[in-house]
Amino acid sequence: MSVKLEHYDVIRQPVITEKATMASEANAIVFEVAPDASKPQIKEAIESLFGVRVKAVNTTITKGKTKRFRGQSGRRKDWKKAYVTLEEGNTIDVTTGL
Repeated sequence: MSVKLEHYDVIRQPVITEKATMASEANAIVFEVAPDASKPQIKEAIESLFGVRVKAVNTTITKGKTKRFRGQSGRRKDWKKAYVTLEEGNTIDVTTGL
């Protein structure tokens, strides 16, 4: 039984890194998304929330790093990110927020 995710549940936050900024030059935006979100769900959420046309969606699972805190070893969560390529003429300004 699959649970229907709402658009704001699918898209968590934009990823603002040097690599994501370089991807934006190729008309692609990077978002952190829900781990169980599919590519069609991500495409539908982006198109309805931002009012743009999506050309392609590529996803990756980023493995959590092993870190130490006060001598205790721990591990960050795995998370999923989506590279959303937009059609020509469409843009999203992620620096201003929703």
